[in-house]
Amino acid sequence: MTSEPTTVDTPLKKVVGEKTAKALAGHLDLHTAGDLIYHFPRRYDERGEHTDIRSLDVGEQVTVLAQVQRTAVRPMRQRRGNLLEVTVGDGSGGVLTLTFFGNQAWRERELRPGRWGLFAGKVTEFRGKRQLNGPEYVLLGEGGDGEAAANEEVEEFAGVLIPVYPAAAAVPTWVIARCVRVVLDTFVPPDDPLPATVRATRNLVGIGAALHEIHRPSSKEALYRARRRLKWDEAFAVQLTLVQRKHRAAAWPAKARPPRPGGLLDAFDARLPYELTAGQQTVGREIAADLGTAHPMHRLLQGEVGSGKTVVALRAMLQVVDAGGQAALLAPTEVLAAQHHRGILDLLGPLARAGELGAADDATRVELVTGSLGAAARRRALAEVAEGRAGIVLGTHALLYEGVDFHDLGLVVVDEQHRFGVEQRDALRAKADQPPHVLVMTATPIPRTVAMTVYGDLETSTLSQLPQGRSPIASHVVPAAEKPAFLDRAWRRLREEVAAGHQAYVVCPRIGEGPVSDEEPPREDDNGRRPPLAVTEVAPLLADGPLHGLRIGVLHGRLPADEKDAVMRSFADGELDVLVATTVVEVGVNVPNATVMIVLDADRFGVSQLHQLRGRVGRGSAAGLCLLVSEAAEGSSARTRLDAVASTTDGFKLAELDLEQRREGDVLGATQSGRRSHLRLLSLLRDTDLIRDARAEAIALVDEDPELAYHPALAASVAALVDEERAEYLEKG
Repeated sequence: MTSEPTTVDTPLKKVVGEKTAKALAGHLDLHTAGDLIYHFPRRYDERGEHTDIRSLDVGEQVTVLAQVQRTAVRPMRQRRGNLLEVTVGDGSGGVLTLTFFGNQAWRERELRPGRWGLFAGKVTEFRGKRQLNGPEYVLLGEGGDGEAAANEEVEEFAGVLIPVYPAAAAVPTWVIARCVRVVLDTFVPPDDPLPATVRATRNLVGIGAALHEIHRPSSKEALYRARRRLKWDEAFAVQLTLVQRKHRAAAWPAKARPPRPGGLLDAFDARLPYELTAGQQTVGREIAADLGTAHPMHRLLQGEVGSGKTVVALRAMLQVVDAGGQAALLAPTEVLAAQHHRGILDLLGPLARAGELGAADDATRVELVTGSLGAAARRRALAEVAEGRAGIVLGTHALLYEGVDFHDLGLVVVDEQHRFGVEQRDALRAKADQPPHVLVMTATPIPRTVAMTVYGDLETSTLSQLPQGRSPIASHVVPAAEKPAFLDRAWRRLREEVAAGHQAYVVCPRIGEGPVSDEEPPREDDNGRRPPLAVTEVAPLLADGPLHGLRIGVLHGRLPADEKDAVMRSFADGELDVLVATTVVEVGVNVPNATVMIVLDADRFGVSQLHQLRGRVGRGSAAGLCLLVSEAAEGSSARTRLDAVASTTDGFKLAELDLEQRREGDVLGATQSGRRSHLRLLSLLRDTDLIRDARAEAIALVDEDPELAYHPALAASVAALVDEERAEYLEKG
């Protein structure tokens, strides 16, 4: 260990010793003093205040600040020795049982009633009681046997605010706090990379003070200022990256595709059997203007399920075809690609039949390219695309394979972009001689700060109106464990809808036996819960039980493509009453006669997924019903999430809820790059104003100094916070 000055680059083993450094590296991926200094506390507990024990979820790795209420020793039934049970409370009625096996009289003396401590472990449940088995702990305050061993740890919590760090079982929060103190004793902060004018204008503290106060806050006010400065650094780094890339993209050349009067688009508009909504018209004008410029369009089109995004995208594709180019639409599944193909052929009619009898004068061709095409059909389709006769090309990631060549690719439309990897989207873009225009569509509403942060290099258009004729959807939670009769009633309700001439979906989180696919979660979690319900297991049980006599079909991602298509056609044509499926039906599947959806193990799905799934019903004149079946206990976070989904169909409210439930790093692309990120404090939900201000400063700075050539320290700081891999993810998002 060293008494020399410690910098962000100093290896931890020089400061905290080899054994501790190895644990920090192995369990928390912390290698340098900078890594540790930027490993910020997750929260701060206050002496005499409690952790809300009732809010803890089973399976969670937690650290709680609690008070010992009582202890009890009893002999173990299965083996020799005693079991020590310690009940700790949070002051609000929530209690947690700590269990220690073996004869540990010293621990009973140490954990006496009235003592406060930090207790760390994994939450389990036994006979309805929350407990931690053999938790690590450190006691606060003075006195007590065994206290001397903990004195060094207690020293870390001398202040009013007690930092609680993201920890591991082998490296509890008090060990991290001790290491942070050792580092801070000799730490020399880096030169402040933030321009002095920005610091003064935005009233931000210096980086040295911020890094010290976030770990050892002298007051709540000092902690607030430290967090605000460090959040600013994160927001500013992301916004600088996006603004720089938007600035560069604006200089790229692209072929202008202006509207052509009297062409395919005008003919399509004339044959539309309904009037476009005001929102569709406004967004259409924005896209048309973008396509007419000599720089590539990068636009995000978001709109609720059923808001008419496909028609808007089709009109953009027709404008490009009118200008002599081709348009490609990339869909996440073959089912959806095939459905887009059928839907677009129906909408275009004779406008899509170039070279056939009865075709319109200006007609083009619409080709479907998927991995399951036969050899002859594939050769024919690829020739149509390569020679430019197919103006509109639809497909899955098969469009990205070598051998799919475009004559003149002018527009790429990506449907449900969150289903695609960055590399896939980039590969499709690379098929054009110059960067094509790009339109990204999503039916998952995106809160404003997420759009500003994750899609900050894209212009955003929103369709908020629903076309006429959409029916309301009622949603209810069915608590299967508490009230089994409610589940019986759900199946009877489904039968009533079928008897009235309608159809239904039953959605399961898993396919069944065989290798796990992307559309299903792992078989079991770490807490021994039963495996999620599976399509291949549920369908026969329903056929023999509550849905006996109904025509039931099965749909999931492991079926051959032609079989999937046949099942979907049968359902769409009314030849099936019930479709038992995975989330393969989540996006774009359109069967107006389907009025009821029962989602089994609904707590295993995300908020946005449930909202998307629900959008499959109520697409016709009859009202929709969505029943969310779950065994999650009342008051648990999973049940609260389901109650929220059932309470509103406002996608933007649900998107904010979804954001609350997820780690911010996931939203910012940490999971895409697989690299550790320094983006830790920024909340896209709570820091809207700060993100907006950071974006304004980023725009002003990049206008003056596009490559940050006059701000080298800032450029280095941005590179550390948003590494190149993540920057590319943000750019291509």
